[in-house]
Amino acid sequence: MSACEEFDVVVVGGGPAGATAANDLARVGHSVLLLDRAGRIKPCGGAIPPRAIRDFAIPDHLLKAKISSARMVSPSGKQVAMPIDNGFVGMVDREEFDEWLRERAALGGAARRKGVFSKISRDPDGRLVVSYETRAEGGETVSGRVRARFVVGADGALSAVGKQAVPGADKLRYVFAYHEIVEAPPVGAVEDYDPRSCDIYYQGKLSPDFYAWVFPHGKTASVGVGSAHKGFSLRNATAETRAAAGLTNARTIRREGAPIPMKPLKKWDNGRDVLLTGDAAGVVAPASGEGIYYAMYTGRLAGEAVAEALRTGDARALATARKRFQKAHGRVFWILGMMQWFWYSSDKRRESFVSICRDPDVQRLTWDSYMNKELVRREPVAHVRIFFKDLAHLFGFARA
Repeated sequence: MSACEEFDVVVVGGGPAGATAANDLARVGHSVLLLDRAGRIKPCGGAIPPRAIRDFAIPDHLLKAKISSARMVSPSGKQVAMPIDNGFVGMVDREEFDEWLRERAALGGAARRKGVFSKISRDPDGRLVVSYETRAEGGETVSGRVRARFVVGADGALSAVGKQAVPGADKLRYVFAYHEIVEAPPVGAVEDYDPRSCDIYYQGKLSPDFYAWVFPHGKTASVGVGSAHKGFSLRNATAETRAAAGLTNARTIRREGAPIPMKPLKKWDNGRDVLLTGDAAGVVAPASGEGIYYAMYTGRLAGEAVAEALRTGDARALATARKRFQKAHGRVFWILGMMQWFWYSSDKRRESFVSICRDPDVQRLTWDSYMNKELVRREPVAHVRIFFKDLAHLFGFARA
């Protein structure tokens, strides 16, 4: 085999998870290649909580809007506002945000390369060889390869790295998301459009098992839908959502679609030299579909696990990424999964779910947990009140 470049780590995928892992590893002195396909933009509402801004030093100029409220819309059209007290949710445009993260990794010492991952193989000595394809200046496709001690797969929900190297990665559960980035209307021009509020539509006609959304991004807005139902038209549902929000005539800037995982994989590594992270590991919150914070958090965990494996030569360190994630967020994901399974199963339940969101205790504890990424264990009396109110809605004793 002819000689090829060598790196400590090749990170496949340059979204928030991959770029964070590459940045962290490069900044502690490891040689890192960040391999990312050209022109990839993930469909995403773009919401990042204060915890993400704080933990990952996100500069203010990347925040296209600061959201101070969410508006929930029930199947019957009833609206419930959920204001945020003393805080905000930042909104980013993934085209700009992801590129900034990749550039930060490069400034930290990671090598960047545009290319499409092809396969993982091994040298006669067992070292990983990562093959990829890229386009030359003349437009023709050329093949490349590099050697690595470890590979981090951050290449999305249908991870090619995962399918080749990690048992069970091909059984990832997901919904398919589609959105359109549109030009935001002038302030006051559209009655139901509020540039400081995210609108979430819990209506079976717009999504039989998830929800539709309108998320402001300053000069633009993300309008989209998610569903796991095969044959359901996401484009038609998005058009209906635009009509409901008064955005039918808004100029469409771009359209994007991709699978969004709904449950973390049971295994993130191959026990030897490959570790998955972000969407490739299945780490998007059920019920909400939130992924940016969890992608960056698991990217950091992946970087720390690989750094430890490089330091000690012990591949068992790779498994610590999933163990640490489950310890920190496994309970939250289980609760959100149960919420999605129950509340999103019919319009009758969706109606009750939106009604529950009127409750001040629900709003306060929901925002506190979301903003800080921790279950709120204080205020036990409030939790008890919520429990009995939920029962009232479940058994029809409360008005929807």
